[in-house]
Amino acid sequence: MSYRNAIDLLTIAAMAASARGVGLEEIGRVLERHYRTAQRVVDALRERFPELEEFKDEESGRTRWRLPRTAIAPLLTPTAEELAALSLAEEMLANGAGTDQVKALRLLHAKILALIPDERSRRIEADEDALLLALGHAARPGPRPIGRDAIDAAISTALKGSSPLGIRYCGWKDAVARDRVIAPHGLLLGARRYVVAVDLEKVGGGIQHFRVDAIEEATVLPGSFVRKEGFDLDDHAQRCFGSYQQEGGIHDVAWLFSPKAVPRAEGFQFHPNQMVEKRADGSLLVRFRAAGLLEMCWHLYMWGDSVEVLSPPELADMVAGHRRGDFPSMP
Repeated sequence: MSYRNAIDLLTIAAMAASARGVGLEEIGRVLERHYRTAQRVVDALRERFPELEEFKDEESGRTRWRLPRTAIAPLLTPTAEELAALSLAEEMLANGAGTDQVKALRLLHAKILALIPDERSRRIEADEDALLLALGHAARPGPRPIGRDAIDAAISTALKGSSPLGIRYCGWKDAVARDRVIAPHGLLLGARRYVVAVDLEKVGGGIQHFRVDAIEEATVLPGSFVRKEGFDLDDHAQRCFGSYQQEGGIHDVAWLFSPKAVPRAEGFQFHPNQMVEKRADGSLLVRFRAAGLLEMCWHLYMWGDSVEVLSPPELADMVAGHRRGDFPSMP
């Protein structure tokens, strides 16, 4: 089958998955082909999708064909290029249209992402970001670790194929780098990137974080591994304040922002599961549960003396000597 014919077949398959199905006249009109060609398209569709159903249209009495949506669901996943185009359309509308249209398009974008399976969605979003950067419509200012293409490519390949990854890794406590074999389950992005993985050489090993910038070499190994039962990357990420998850467990966190900081604080999502309470004195109370006290300290420093840590006491002690009131601006 030629490339053109394959595209035509997928176009008609998408039409057949609608509630009305598709008929010969519509096939001919969409493909700009003759009636006999439309019949051949139906034959090809039946060969490719045995679940194709033939029925009579009640109004016209003509034959139509219908596909269950599950038959072509994997084929309807949007590409990174399509989502990047949608993001660019949002940007163009924001510069010239009303807010209602921009909100509608952003809601459509969110709905499309929500319908894509989680693992595929994360990969497509990452590809979309890369495309927007390449097209000059997005930028990532600020300091960040320098990436290395070969290591990034090995991690990406291992994630896509559930393949073991051999790494030469130098952790915080390592005097020199040592070889490890890990089963990568995902990637956390932030000030530093971390591979979420299981160390396959540890009996009964749990989920660990490996700093990407501390990986000196990475090689995709033959074979595959079984992902840790019940593991969900999104749920795991919500355990962290940032991408770093220090030892010591999850804490009940409560921050109180002063009235002058509230306009800025209301524009932040500090954690996906945060609870926000506006108080009578104009202050803002933010609560959530997460690990990563050190990263919380890094973030809280930027707010100077405009935020007070109510809990946990360990975090309050860590920031007590570093609150200051001479910053000209808040985040």
